[in-house]
Amino acid sequence: MDQYEEKLKKFIRENKIEAKHLSFKQSCHSVEEAARVTNTDSADFVKNICLIDTGNNLIVAIVKGEDRVSITNVAKALNSEKIRIAEPEDILQRTGYPCGGIILQRTGYPCGGIPSFGYTAIFLIDPQVMEKKVVYSGGGSENSLIKIATEELQRANNGKIVRIRK
Repeated sequence: MDQYEEKLKKFIRENKIEAKHLSFKQSCHSVEEAARVTNTDSADFVKNICLIDTGNNLIVAIVKGEDRVSITNVAKALNSEKIRIAEPEDILQRTGYPCGGIILQRTGYPCGGIPSFGYTAIFLIDPQVMEKKVVYSGGGSENSLIKIATEELQRANNGKIVRIRK
């Protein structure tokens, strides 16, 4: 298991989050790959789309795997004028360990394995995600997933439920 998966498993333990961490030998980066690996319907997966606002805050838009995020809807939900898609380096830096009010550089999660909780961000959850009882989300690496009840997911990230899909 790699350092990113270990970091997430530690967060789950320390915060008493009811979730199951699943590791695989093959990639589950895309919804299609993840559905194949788990032999599960693709409708049971969520995507974590990372965005940055004008204040350089990380925003994580959580939508069902088949949905796309509306940057306009995210901006409206946050009363922000401009939102942009986060670059891989932004994500790695902003999902890192907090230490004394700052984020330790390059300790975050890589693109392709971003979990729906476990770091400082503004989390927005589309209402259609909450219609599912259980979902699969990024598990910290391209080869891992988290299986979690949607109510527990919202508790874990203190997410705001708001329509953010296109």
